[in-house]
Formats: sequence, structure tokens, C-alpha cells
Amino acid sequence: MKRFVFILLFFLNSVFAASFHFNEYKTPILSIDADDTATIVDSPEIVLGSSGVVLHKFNTQSTIIARVSVVSKSGGFAKVRFEVFDMLEQSALPLPGVAPKVGDTVVLNYLYNRSVIVVPNKEIYDEIVSAFPNMIFIHPDLVGAYLSYEYKPNPNRDDFRKMCSQSAAGLIFVAMDGRSVFADCQSFEILKEFETGEVEYYQLPFYTRVSGIDTVFWKLDSAHINNYDQHYDLLFDKER
Repeated sequence: MKRFVFILLFFLNSVFAASFHFNEYKTPILSIDADDTATIVDSPEIVLGSSGVVLHKFNTQSTIIARVSVVSKSGGFAKVRFEVFDMLEQSALPLPGVAPKVGDTVVLNYLYNRSVIVVPNKEIYDEIVSAFPNMIFIHPDLVGAYLSYEYKPNPNRDDFRKMCSQSAAGLIFVAMDGRSVFADCQSFEILKEFETGEVEYYQLPFYTRVSGIDTVFWKLDSAHINNYDQHYDLLFDKER
């Protein structure tokens, strides 16, 4: 089989590639509106669609009480929407019942140094990991093992959300034919997109050393992927 070289055209400058990352950004809540949104100070580190958490201080300890997503940026300020934070949910530990307040700290780009990775073959996997040395990629074998256990060779948003939560990853990276994206692993909003080369061959459902990711008759939503690019492109469809 002919080796395929996956060229990240955006990263022709290797110095830029080595320094690429999302910086965590902390800022207090300035005001809260009736529509479950809050205003914070804007920053170049803030990207529309990015997410984070709200920290509330209890005496000397701070606890995550909510998740936020950036919905707008204007005039030196940004708007974030409050959401339920269930990333670290455990049955023995109930979710905090404290509502965000003015003065609480918003931490954006939370866990954006860790990413689930979905690529069509090993050569591309090796090149992507090498191109982003500041990113901690969750090995695809972990996701593959989960899908094998669940008899789910056609992973959807909820499958990836669960794996991101279990792996403490804030991002998902997906390489497709002609383009690759970093997206928030909960909202699936695309945060960064790169022009890439043509994919020579595909391993389905994605590159992993886990074999036997199969269907089972009692799971009606379980099916094999026929078109890799079409399947993963639909993950980022805003109308879904």
C-alpha cells in the first residue's frame, strides 16, 4: 500500500505549528442577564463557540458550578451562556446546586490542552501528533475500546462527549479529506479549521489498533460507516 503524506498546508511554518495551542483565560463575571447569559471582558484568547467553566469560591476552596459557552463578542465584552456542567458527574457526588453570581470566575478554553483524535489512518495520526506538540491527544485505542464494548462502529456526538468527559479532554480533532478541524467536544462548534491534503485510504470507523468494532442486532442505532468523510462532517452540522 502506497504511503500517503498528509500535508497540513496551514502549518508550512514549523515554528508556528510547534507553538499552536489554546490558552486558558480567566476573568470575573461582570453581570448576569435573565436569559442565562453573563457578560465578561473580551480577549484575543476568546473564540466564538469555545467553552469553559464557572468557579465559585467557598471559603478557601473553589468549585466548578456551571459550564459556559461563548455566544457573542462585541465592544470589548463577550457574552457567555450558562449550561449544566456534568463532565465530572458521579452518582455518589451530586452536581452543585449553586447558581453563578457576579464576581464568580469564568475559565474559558478549559481542558483545551487535551483532545480526542479521529483520523483515517496511522500515517495521518503520526503526522498530526507530531505537528501539535503542545496538544495532549487521547489515544484512539481508548475510544476504540469503548466503541467495541458498546457495539458502536458509528460513533455520534454523545459517544464522543462521553469519551471526552472520561478522558478530561475539552477538544476533538477530526481529519477529513481536504480539511481538518479542532472543535469543542461538547458543543461541536468548530474552533479552528485547516486545509489539508487528500486522504489516500481509510480505516473505519477511524484509526485505532482495536479490532472487532462490530454491530449487534439489539442495538438499532448501531451500524457500520460506509463514508468516513460524510459521517464525521455531519458531527459539525449546526442544524443537527
